[in-house]
Amino acid sequence: MEDDIQPSRPNVVKQLFRRIGEIQQGLLDQATPHMTFRWALTLVLFILYFLRVYLLQGWYIVTYALGIYLLNLFIGFLTPKIDPSLNMDSDEDGPELPTRSSDEFKPFMRRLPEFKFWYSGTKAVCVATFCTFFEAFNIPVFWPILVMYFIILFVITMKRQIKHMIRHKYVPWSGGKTKYKGKEDTGKVVVAK
Repeated sequence: MEDDIQPSRPNVVKQLFRRIGEIQQGLLDQATPHMTFRWALTLVLFILYFLRVYLLQGWYIVTYALGIYLLNLFIGFLTPKIDPSLNMDSDEDGPELPTRSSDEFKPFMRRLPEFKFWYSGTKAVCVATFCTFFEAFNIPVFWPILVMYFIILFVITMKRQIKHMIRHKYVPWSGGKTKYKGKEDTGKVVVAK
């Protein structure tokens, strides 16, 4: 009788969450190459969130936490994956990016890639919006103090990051960098003699 026992089916809840995860991953895979669309969607979510906070006149602590989290993500986006100031192997200033044509080319690799920056920021805005539906997160505070704290924190953090960029001679964006264009293909076959 015990030999007739069939293997049990996987839990229905596990199957549901696995399927939802697969759908979510498929949508993320489709959205990956469309950077402008992704950031436009996030901008719309930001606008909706700020309109909600403005119209309801509350949830300033949630907004402050969102701002601190996004600032942290932004700093990770601007920082190189391998921090030159932590590498003490070479000279006392640390390694630098190539400045002459004879130097080795080392591309700028971010600690936090653009897609992960976008995805984490978008999730944070969605979570913050979700928090605005609960009165427990609407803690009464004098919001101008939070704005002042955030501005001071932003200025100090960005000043340190810009000094780091200048000291180690790197630029974390591609605007203004030289772009090379290959020769136009004429379709003619060239035979070397």
